[in-house]
Amino acid sequence: MSEEILNVSSLKVNASEREILRGVDLKIGKGETHVLMGPNGAGKSTLGYALMGHPSYEVTSGRIGFMGEDLLDMTPDKRAKAGLFLSFQNPVEVPGVSLLDFLRTAYEQKGERISLLKFRKLVKEKMQILNMDESYLERSLNAGFSGGEKKKAEILQLLVLEPRLAILDETDSGLDVDAVKTVSVGVEHFQKETEGSLLIITHSTRILESLKVDKTHVMVAGKIVDNGGPELVEEINASGFEKYLKE
Repeated sequence: MSEEILNVSSLKVNASEREILRGVDLKIGKGETHVLMGPNGAGKSTLGYALMGHPSYEVTSGRIGFMGEDLLDMTPDKRAKAGLFLSFQNPVEVPGVSLLDFLRTAYEQKGERISLLKFRKLVKEKMQILNMDESYLERSLNAGFSGGEKKKAEILQLLVLEPRLAILDETDSGLDVDAVKTVSVGVEHFQKETEGSLLIITHSTRILESLKVDKTHVMVAGKIVDNGGPELVEEINASGFEKYLKE
C-alpha cells in the first residue's frame, strides 16, 4: 500500500450558511490519481476549495490529514507551501505581475532559491511540453488570456511547482479538443515524471482518456456515494449519473 498523502474523514462544509458537504471520506496515496465525478451542484468544487482553505467555505466538522499533519490548522499559504495545489475553474487575472515573476515567487515559497537564469531555463523546458510560446512569460498573469491559455498557464504552474497533491477542478471545462489534448499532455507528464498525487474533479471524461486512473469516486448531494476503479469512469461515460440521482 502506498504512503498516505490525504485522509479526509467525515468532512462537513458550509457555504453561505448552507451545508454543502455532508460527511465526506476520502483517502489518497502517494503517486495515485483519483477522479471525483458527479453532476453539477454535487459539491465537488466545494471539496477542492475546502482542502485549500478558501475562507468562503466553513468546515463544521470532520478531519483533513495531509502528509500526517492536520490541514485544518494551516492557513492557505502554508497549505500551498506544504505541497497542495488547486487548479481553479476560472483562474483570476493579475495585471502587472508577469507569469514568470508569479511562477518564480511561487517556486521560492517552497524554500528553494534559484537564480533567474536557471529558473527561466527550467520554465522554458516545461513550456515546451505544453507547446507554449516563451512570450507568455512576460505577459501579466492571465490578463487577456483565452480560456485555453489560462488552463495552459495553470498546468505550467503544476509542472514547475511539482506539488505533492494537485487538485484539478474542471480543468477541461470549456476547452476545445486541441486545448484538452495539450492540457492532458501536461497532466500526463506530471503523472509520469513526479511522485505527486492527483485529484481530478470533473463531470466530463475527455481529460481522462490518456491518463492512468487508480480510483474513481462519485459525489451526489454532498456525499461520495460510490467508489471504484477506472472502469467506473467508463460506466459513467456510458450511462451518466441517472442511477445515483434516482437513489
